[in-house]
Amino acid sequence: MPGELAGILLALGRVLLGGLFVVGGVRHFFIVDIITPMIAARGLPKPKLVLYAGSVFQIAAGLLLMLGLWVVPAAFGLIIFTVAASVMLLNFWDMEGPARQSALSTCLSNGAIVGGLLIAAASAL
Repeated sequence: MPGELAGILLALGRVLLGGLFVVGGVRHFFIVDIITPMIAARGLPKPKLVLYAGSVFQIAAGLLLMLGLWVVPAAFGLIIFTVAASVMLLNFWDMEGPARQSALSTCLSNGAIVGGLLIAAASAL
């Protein structure tokens, strides 16, 4: 029974964690005009292509994580994606006031998400 419960909890955790990326990736397609200038402001070439590629990656890797397929590569890909997106878009060090606090909170949440991804990867080894 304890092993069975652990398996259920692990599957539920992967679904919730992967689902976060699937929903986020799908959502990006509805707010392209909002996110593209943010990416362009960071100096990346072809920001719309970067957004589309990142969103498709988020969806695909999130689905793999949810389904329990290629969990380790999916988790590490999402870790790289999360860290890169945080550094590029959550530049709280250049902000002040409420905007800084919001970006810092999001960055800390992303750190917790990376922790969850590391746990998912470790459990699949």
